[in-house]
Amino acid sequence: MRDIGQRLSAYRLQQNLPQAALAAATGLNQKTISHAERGQDPRLSTIIKILRALGRLDALDAFLPKPAVSPLMLAKMAGRERRRARKPRYG
Repeated sequence: MRDIGQRLSAYRLQQNLPQAALAAATGLNQKTISHAERGQDPRLSTIIKILRALGRLDALDAFLPKPAVSPLMLAKMAGRERRRARKPRYG
């Protein structure tokens, strides 16, 4: 968590933004920004709001890339969108 907070702080400082300005841009309290930058267990929604305000939502792609579908699965599905997971087989 501390590393994430340090990176958020570095992104903010790269743009020469004080915490108060980032708080205003995100709609969050300045104390919330400060806690997030210190790695004090910020909510995911807080991290997303900060990254969005800093124009760095692309950073989430490295953390949580879109799931890839294998070519075999694409051929098998043939235009159908997967709606739910299968029930596991027990026994």
